[in-house]
Parts: sequence; structure tokens; C-alpha cells
Amino acid sequence: MSAPEAPPGRPVERTVIEHCAVATVDADDTEYTSGHVVVAGNRIESVGEGPAPRGLTGVARRIDGSGHLLTPGLVNTHHHFYQWLTRGLAQDANLFDWLVALYPTWARIDEPMVHAAARGSLAMMVRGGVTTAADHHYVFPRGSGDLLGAEIRAARELGVRFNPTRGSMDLGESDGGLPPDFAVESTEEALIATEEAIDTHHDPSFDSMLRIGVAPCSPFSVTTELLRSAAELARRKGVRLHTHGSETVEEERFCRERFGMGPTDYFESTGWLGGDVWMAHCVHMNDSDIEAFARTGTGVGHCPSSNARLAAGTARVPDMLRAGVPVGLGVDGTASNEAGELHTELRNALLVHRLAGGEKALGPRQALRLGTYGGAQVLGRAEEIGSVEPGKLADLALWRLDGLGHSTIEDPVAALTLGAPAPLTLLLVDGRPVVEEGRLTTVDEEEVASGARDEARRLSRIAAQR
Repeated sequence: MSAPEAPPGRPVERTVIEHCAVATVDADDTEYTSGHVVVAGNRIESVGEGPAPRGLTGVARRIDGSGHLLTPGLVNTHHHFYQWLTRGLAQDANLFDWLVALYPTWARIDEPMVHAAARGSLAMMVRGGVTTAADHHYVFPRGSGDLLGAEIRAARELGVRFNPTRGSMDLGESDGGLPPDFAVESTEEALIATEEAIDTHHDPSFDSMLRIGVAPCSPFSVTTELLRSAAELARRKGVRLHTHGSETVEEERFCRERFGMGPTDYFESTGWLGGDVWMAHCVHMNDSDIEAFARTGTGVGHCPSSNARLAAGTARVPDMLRAGVPVGLGVDGTASNEAGELHTELRNALLVHRLAGGEKALGPRQALRLGTYGGAQVLGRAEEIGSVEPGKLADLALWRLDGLGHSTIEDPVAALTLGAPAPLTLLLVDGRPVVEEGRLTTVDEEEVASGARDEARRLSRIAAQR
């Protein structure tokens, strides 16, 4: 990999960031106490100790990073953007009760609502250091408009790298599933719409800002036919597969009663384990399940705050990492993680796993790796993003650590992962600034907030009329 060549007669524009601590999150966890990164176009050209090399041409911007830590941009592996409009509801419910309470409201969403919700979700994440976001959208009420397109439009407006997954549900309540019948599609409708989404939007290129995935919702909301056919579709099209897996004890019970086996064995029987698959949560997994994920390269999107909010349990992430399972972090939908931020998940993951497994269960650098390179692995993009290395895409976060909240923590990675949420001085996506001095540069935050509030109130009024 190398920096891009400029058009004939035009030099490549460079951004130089220097005099900052650098955590590269490369294979050796290389760090520099006072280092530099040079960005040429949309690629990282060089990284190292000390100031940037002399004699660089085409330097459009030079940033003094004194008092800062530079890391890869954060990678969010699991979310449900539409839930931005239903935060704070069903506050004392487990997953199944929470879903039953909220499905009737979610089944009334439409295109303007999803667009506003996606803008709110993305704005919150980007302002907190996320440069690549995955979303799992699986609710498609009839006549609601182009909901996936609304999300894609919002991501383009924010300037974030986006991995939306076209979700689906075809197992309604009358057939033994959890979702109400009015919230599901037919199997054929779901497959046709998913293939159309791939054909319309998917960009497999190295520099891609948009990759589509195939994502039936969960074992208790989709049929075996949809799971098998969706896996076949994804592999025929060369895209990744995503779903919820082993999230709760109720899901384990459902799978054993309906299929005669646990979730992992059921997924394997339908073609849903492999290096092109990642699953959200994976809380209730035994040694055999973890071995199957490691053997097949199946990834995990770990969502510690959401798992705690819904009392789902603590995933065995340290055991997964030791076994070689790819693991990244996820915010999950903001109806079960109202904060909506990924950088707080670095700290939460570290603390949750120390509560469960002791003081050495997870360290600050492991937490940072989960939120960066681990997420890139899970999304199949580790060659492009997730670490600060020459030739990779310039998705970079510059965190201020010399202020009140962090100035007495000597170790910058510990400051970021153990301390208060760090202010973000600069966030680059594809070499372009999307956050400057803690503010979004691509959209107006107040307009995003007011637009989301208006759509949330409209949804609440419509749901109340049912």
C-alpha cells in the first residue's frame, strides 16, 4: 500500500500532525511518546518518532499535537440508528420484554424519521471519534419509504465511512416468532430487497465509503429458510453477513426448544459461521461455542453498555481473545445505550471485564485495540483501517489530554481508556476533517438535534394513535 498519486501537474496535498503521542495499534502495538503522522491525500504516508521529515512538499496544513494522543479512528461494529428516536423507554426491562414494548412504536417509523435518527446517531458517534460505523436496520414497515437510503444519505452528509447492513425479519408472532406480524416481511420480499440494496449501493473498493452487508435479525425473528438463503445470497454477492447471536438466556432457550440445539450450533447448521460473518453480543457462549468461532474466524461485535442496560450478562471477551476470535466494540441502538457513544465503551469494556474476571482480564491497550483494529477486523477492513500505518486510509483521531480531566495521567493510552471522555481536537475520515475542536464540521449540531427531536415527537404521536 502507498499514498495515492496526484493528477498530472498537481501535487498531493499533505496534512502533518506532529509533537503528539501516537498509539499506532499495529501488530506490535508500536507507540511514540512524541511522534508524527503525515497524511497524503486520503492515505497515511508516514508515521514515526519525532517531528515530520523535512522537505515535504504540498503541505496544506501543519498541526502541533503537543498534549495530544493520536490514534486510529474508532470503528463501531453494531448499531440500530432508528432507535435514536425512542431513547429512555422500557427502562427496567430485559431484552424480550423491551422488544415487545418497543416493536409497536418502531413499526411506525418512516423515511424522514430514519434520516433524522441516523443523523443524530452518527453525529454523536463522530463527535466522539468514530470514523467507521456499521448499522443493522431490520424494521421496514410497508409504505415507509427508502429507509436504508435515508441512512446512507445521512452518513454521506456527516462524511463518515459507513457499513450498513440490510436487515430483515420474516418470523412473526403468529408463526412462533417474537416480532408482531405487522413488523415482518415475507422471506421473498426480504431477499429481493437485500439483493437490490447490494446492487444499488455496495462499493468493494479499497477506499470505499459504503459497504453493504446482509443481516437477518435474529434466530427468534427469522425463519431457517431466510437464514440459509441470506447466507447464500451474501456469498454469491461477495458481501459480509451480520446478525444477533447468543444475546440472552431466553434466546438460548428458544433455540433449544425450536431447533433442538444452541444458537451457535444452529447458526453453523445454516451456514452462518465463517470469516465473512460477525455477530452482535455473543454473551452466552460456552467453550465449544468460542472454539467454533475461533475455528471459523467468525467475529463478535461486543456491546458492554447495552448488555448491562438490558441485564443480558457479560460476554466472555477475554476468553474469546485468547482463543483468537476477532472482537470489536459496538454502541448498539440508543434505546438500549442512551449515551450513543463508542469512546465510552473503551472504558466500560475494561471495567466490566475486570469485574467479571479480575484485574488482568482486560488492559487499556486491549480496550483501545477492541475499538479500533478489532472493529476493522470484524468488518473485514483490517487492511484499510484500524491502525496507524503507512498506506492505510487516513481515518485518524487526535485526542486532547493536557486538560483538567487528563493532565495528571502520564500514560496517554490509560488517560484515554480509564479517564473521563477525552475532548477531540481533530477527526479525519478519508483524510478530510469531520470534527475540529470538538465540533462537527459537516453538519450543524443544533439543527441535527432539533430535527431528531421533532421526528421523535412525531413518532410518539403516531404510536399513541394505534
